[in-house]
Amino acid sequence: MSKNKFSICIPAYKSKYLQECIDSILAQTNPDFELLILNDCSPEPIEEIVLKNQDPRIRYFKNEKNVGAYDLVDNWNKCLELSAGEYIVIMGDDDRLAPDYLTEFGRLIDNYPSLHVYHCRSKIIDDDGKDVMLTPALPAFEHVYDSIWHRLRQLRSNYISDYVYKTSALKAQGGFYKLPLAWGSDDITAFIASAKFGIAHSNKPVFEYRSNRLSITSTGNDLHKMMADISYSEWLGDFMRNNPPHSSEKVIYQHLLNEKDKYMHEKKLYTMMLSLRSNPLQKAKNWMKTRAKFGLSIKDIGVALAKSLNSNLSK
Repeated sequence: MSKNKFSICIPAYKSKYLQECIDSILAQTNPDFELLILNDCSPEPIEEIVLKNQDPRIRYFKNEKNVGAYDLVDNWNKCLELSAGEYIVIMGDDDRLAPDYLTEFGRLIDNYPSLHVYHCRSKIIDDDGKDVMLTPALPAFEHVYDSIWHRLRQLRSNYISDYVYKTSALKAQGGFYKLPLAWGSDDITAFIASAKFGIAHSNKPVFEYRSNRLSITSTGNDLHKMMADISYSEWLGDFMRNNPPHSSEKVIYQHLLNEKDKYMHEKKLYTMMLSLRSNPLQKAKNWMKTRAKFGLSIKDIGVALAKSLNSNLSK
C-alpha cells in the first residue's frame, strides 16, 4: 500500500451529518490523503452513506460489535492501527474541515518538521452549519507546560480534530490516551506528544466543530466524566514528576506545582456545571449523594448550580 501524507479517520456512529463531513474531506485542496471510515456497528445507515461515495481514497471498516461512547478512544486507536498515512487526524462524524485544512497543516509541518503534534484554531458551528464562535488564538509555538497551564485555566478550547499527529510518534507513545468518554483524552494525548519537542499552532480556523445536543460534551454519564477528571489529575501529577520543564517554563512549572490541586478541583466544578444544565435540581441531588466520592462539598455543588443556571439564562 502506498503511503499517503495524511490519514483522516472518522469513527462513525451518527449518520445525520456524515455526508457533509465526508464532502468536506474529499474537497481538500491537498489531495495527498486517505479517508478511513470506521463504522461502530451503528444502527443508522452509515454503510449506505459511505458506499455512495466512489472515491479510491476511501477505506471502509466496520466493527463487529458496538464499542460505544464510554470506550470511544478504543475506536480512535483502532483507526490509528489501520491508518497508512505519515500523519493522522481523528474526525467527528458531524464536524467539517475547511478546504485548506491539510494545506495549512502541511505548512506547519514544513515549518516545524521535528514535532510530533500540530494544532489549529477552530470555528464552532451550530446544527445548521452557521458560524457561532472561534476558539482563542494561540502562539505559533509553545512548550508543553504553557499548554497545560492555559488549558487548566480554561483560557483555550480544543477538540480532537484540531490536532494532527505524526503517526509513528503517536504509536510509540501508546496511541491516544484513554479516559472514559474520551473526556480529556485529547488534552493528555497532545501533552504527551508535545512533552519533548513542543507544539506548533496555526491561527487559521480550518477545523469546524459542530456544537449540538448529540455531542459527548452535551451528553454522557456525569459520573464517568467526573471519574475521568480524577484520572486526569492523577496523570498530571505523574507527568510533572517525570518531565522536567524547558528552561523558559520554570516559573510556569513551579506555579503548576503549587496550584495543580486548585486547578483540578475547578475542572471538576466545570464538569459538574455542564451536567447541571439539564434537569438541574435532580442532578444537584445526585451530586449531593456522591459528593464524598469525588471530594466535593455542598458549597461546590451550590456554586456549580448557580453557574449552570446563569449560563442557561444567558443563552
